[in-house]
Amino acid sequence: MPYLLKYSLKRIVLLIFTTFVILTITFFLMKMLPDPPISGNNVAQNAYCQDQVSQGYYLVFHTEQTGLGSTIIPPYTDPTGATFFYYRRPLIDQYFSWLTGIFTRWEWGTSSVIQRQADAIYIIGQRLVPTITINIFALIISLPLGFIFGIIAALKKNKPTDHVISTVVMIFISVPSFVIISLLMLWLSYDTGWLPSSWPINGSPISAYARAMVIPVLALCFGTIAAFTRYTRAELCEVMSSEFLLLARTKGLTKSQCVVRHALRNSLVPLVPMIIGQFIGILGGSVVLEQLYGIQGIGRLFVEAINARDYNVLLVDMAVFTMISLAASLLVDLSYGIVDPRIRMGAKAS
Repeated sequence: MPYLLKYSLKRIVLLIFTTFVILTITFFLMKMLPDPPISGNNVAQNAYCQDQVSQGYYLVFHTEQTGLGSTIIPPYTDPTGATFFYYRRPLIDQYFSWLTGIFTRWEWGTSSVIQRQADAIYIIGQRLVPTITINIFALIISLPLGFIFGIIAALKKNKPTDHVISTVVMIFISVPSFVIISLLMLWLSYDTGWLPSSWPINGSPISAYARAMVIPVLALCFGTIAAFTRYTRAELCEVMSSEFLLLARTKGLTKSQCVVRHALRNSLVPLVPMIIGQFIGILGGSVVLEQLYGIQGIGRLFVEAINARDYNVLLVDMAVFTMISLAASLLVDLSYGIVDPRIRMGAKAS
């Protein structure tokens, strides 16, 4: 088996195990919190409790029980006169029911507040597209601009151009993205009216979504461009002062040829993993932006689930963030060998 494939399989197994451990800890922490509020009238609350019974989280009896704590909802009597008492199952039983639901039916539980009795995985699926779309557009725009400004600053090191770029970079790295989006909304939405001040409602035309993406994408881009510029300049400056590049210059290569053929490629070794890590940073930073701009994404859903104590939705949201972060770490490791074939991930030392 090729060493890279063997290494990838090992890392995937480790990724799955790490995800399992993180979600297990999260599950127990969530389930040890007080019961989430159950919205709706008595009939709706009873229907939700019945659904939780079917998933293995609650116990139901027709008589009051002792030793199981207090009931989840007040005793419910249906039209036939039957009375139902609902109690939480022991935590370890809930955990095995949760695992059984995931591995046998891909059921992650249902929402108790945000979309009552809707599958938590379905809610995440609805909210995932806006978040990923905005973050990908921000990365696509930020990546080439950051590299270009970083290369220019490195080539003009300690010159006025470098000083201007470095000053602007320091400003945008220091200013949080929620401050930038507030200024953009004030200027582009309220002062000029060029762009909408909030995310469009579901069912709006594509053009409305395209116009609404401009402000959040720009807000995410400024800090990311600044980060790429700073890292690119630092790596290029370090490589350009190395001995092998001085040797290339003495052999007759121009400064531009040295940068393109040698310096840029060698500086990409630490830069490419930073690109993937920056995507995770953008994803985390969009949580606040989604809340401010009203974007129906998983970042805003995370805050909503915490405030509403909708634990099943919160658990799935946490799982999505965890799996994206761990998958990015795997791509970071594999990217070393792609950028520089001399680096053989997983190969034994000779």
